[in-house]
Amino acid sequence: MRKIKSVPLEEINKYATNTLLGHLDIKCVEIGEDYIVATMPVDHRTHQPMGLLHGGASAALIESIGSIGSTLLIDITKEAPVGIEINANHIGGVKSGSVKAIGKIVHAGSRTHLWQVDIFDESNDKLICTGRLTVMIVPIT
Repeated sequence: MRKIKSVPLEEINKYATNTLLGHLDIKCVEIGEDYIVATMPVDHRTHQPMGLLHGGASAALIESIGSIGSTLLIDITKEAPVGIEINANHIGGVKSGSVKAIGKIVHAGSRTHLWQVDIFDESNDKLICTGRLTVMIVPIT
């Protein structure tokens, strides 16, 4: 399997400016050969009306990790990653603090990538959501 390129975290996180990642304060905090770790606060930006972490915020975190990871697996001068399918199972709730997501590459083909992402409450390491993201790699024309 291809290895994720080692890139300084500051370089990755600067691309979040003026994007959904920036608005949700999603930060990449670790990169390994086959995984990406990111954090996201649980606050007014990521709550649903009952004061819990919004499932859509969890889905955005899953999509962000997979997209970052796929970007680091391809030549972005010739190809671009595009999310084509996401699923998420919400297992628990979080009201405050932050969550940590660990995304692992399951399949890194020439045209599709598959990411498994688990999201944990950072205060107690409890699994709160698990999901998968399928990414299509498209040529830049």
